[in-house]
Amino acid sequence: MSPVLNVTRSILGQPWRWRGAGTDGRDADFRPDDLVAGLLMARGVPRDEVEAHRVPTIRGFMPDPSIFRDMDAAAERLADAVMAGEPITIFGDYDVDGATSAALLIRLLRDLGLAPQAYIPDRLMEGYGPSGEALVRIAEGGTRLIVTVDCGAQAFEALEMARVARADVIVVDHHKCAAALPPALALVNPNRLDEDEGAAHGHLAAVGVAFLLGAALLRTLRGRGWFAGRTEPKLIELLDLVALGTVADVAALRGLNRAFVAQGLKVMANQRNIGLAALAEAARLTRAPTCTDLGFALGPRINAGGRVGKSDLGVRLLTTTDMDEARGIAAELDRLNEERRAIEMLVTEAAEAAVAGQGNRAVAVVAGQGWHPGVIGIVAGRLKERLGRPAIVIALDDAGVGKGSGRSIGGVDLGAAVLAAKDMGLLVAGGGHAMAAGLTVDAARVDALAEFLDERLAADVARARDDRALLLDAVLSPGGVNPGLVGALDAGGPYGAGWPAPRVAAGPVRVIKADVVGQGHLRAIVQGDDGRSIKTIAFRQADGPLGQALLGAGPQRRLWVAGRPKVDDWASRPSAELHLEDAAWADGGD
Repeated sequence: MSPVLNVTRSILGQPWRWRGAGTDGRDADFRPDDLVAGLLMARGVPRDEVEAHRVPTIRGFMPDPSIFRDMDAAAERLADAVMAGEPITIFGDYDVDGATSAALLIRLLRDLGLAPQAYIPDRLMEGYGPSGEALVRIAEGGTRLIVTVDCGAQAFEALEMARVARADVIVVDHHKCAAALPPALALVNPNRLDEDEGAAHGHLAAVGVAFLLGAALLRTLRGRGWFAGRTEPKLIELLDLVALGTVADVAALRGLNRAFVAQGLKVMANQRNIGLAALAEAARLTRAPTCTDLGFALGPRINAGGRVGKSDLGVRLLTTTDMDEARGIAAELDRLNEERRAIEMLVTEAAEAAVAGQGNRAVAVVAGQGWHPGVIGIVAGRLKERLGRPAIVIALDDAGVGKGSGRSIGGVDLGAAVLAAKDMGLLVAGGGHAMAAGLTVDAARVDALAEFLDERLAADVARARDDRALLLDAVLSPGGVNPGLVGALDAGGPYGAGWPAPRVAAGPVRVIKADVVGQGHLRAIVQGDDGRSIKTIAFRQADGPLGQALLGAGPQRRLWVAGRPKVDDWASRPSAELHLEDAAWADGGD
């Protein structure tokens, strides 16, 4: 494939290629709305399915919940509990996916007349997933039906203790499973190794699986005649929770997930959930939230409760019916998010210093005494982005036990590698999915773990990095980067993991002005030969090769700039800007 604009090595050292057929919008007859069909097909949509994907609906993508193993057994047991008025406890993970999954089931069960309880473990004191002690306490407190959400797929010992305590446990999860399964009444997980049709939905977040369980429960109750004389809850009104959990968990936005997010954003705009409305207010969002807001404004604030505060704050916010309580919790989460940022910055600096002293292993594995375990996942993501390879960050406690979190790159299944390390006896516990994983490891085995991952994943990482290229959807003249273009591109959304936002190249341009703003961001105004200018910003790139090239370009050198077009609506008249991801010299040279 010929490189776009003949760029074989950009300023960031990569070729530029078309994502699909590509569009050259420098033609005078170019119309931005012609891009949408091409955007969809470039993301894997067959030509004859373009219209269905243009506006993804739940009806168009929703599978029969019964295709998933144990789904019907789980729905029947929950229906029995609803009809008998039985106590139920929802045991959720402390992240956004866990909080939204728990909140969805709690709100649905409330609408069905129950008063379910929530149990969210403390990250520091209890760690990830259900512990046997916690499940036994719940059972001894009078609850004989427990539903775990976003956890439980690997909780063999804990579920055995619950079974002995005569508690029925339904596991709703999406993390990778081993060949053997823990002793649950039902384990609903599209990533079970024995899953058939349901395996096609392995990209669902746990909250998506919980939504399907809710649909199965309502269908079961409907079949039993439960809604004769009763109002059936509108499950569709809980899609705002599904959208938030799906985006925050970085689940691939294709198929059903894309429908969940597209429709969930519409529900969120109506502000039915007063907790989400209060959180948007605390995040200073003055318009209906977008997909980006879910990932960068709302999600991190809910996560902050589990990372550095009280683990149940997210569920309490998403299930409260009291506006004053909602605003109080939202304000607390906003404060905790600021605290999380400060902690994250310190751990990131320490982790970057640690990785600088290592060799170029396939997976960067760093460990530090006293690092806050609540931010290691974010720091792992930062390292992964900077290094272009998977990264695992491990927080060691005084007893020599490390809690680790990892993030991967496309084409490298980190979750499977962590499970393999566990099977080899290198880990106390571990699991995850392709792009993210968590683990517990003895400090003495950290080096052995790093060596194991290096050997197992070296070929995959090398292949993924060799295939690295900047994928473009269109090439435009500078004047083509305008609000009309952004509006047309938005029609192919929502965008996120697995459904990347459109990336365009524009130029050739000259740098008119460039300066450093904020915490290492590079801001520049570039102008084309046609006299049209574009505002650009390259986040956290001021000290990197991209930022330095723009700062030193001067008005005589011409470049192609590439990135994601966005609307800047801070001014009285909206304008477009380009969030830069790369650039290349248009007149040769380095």
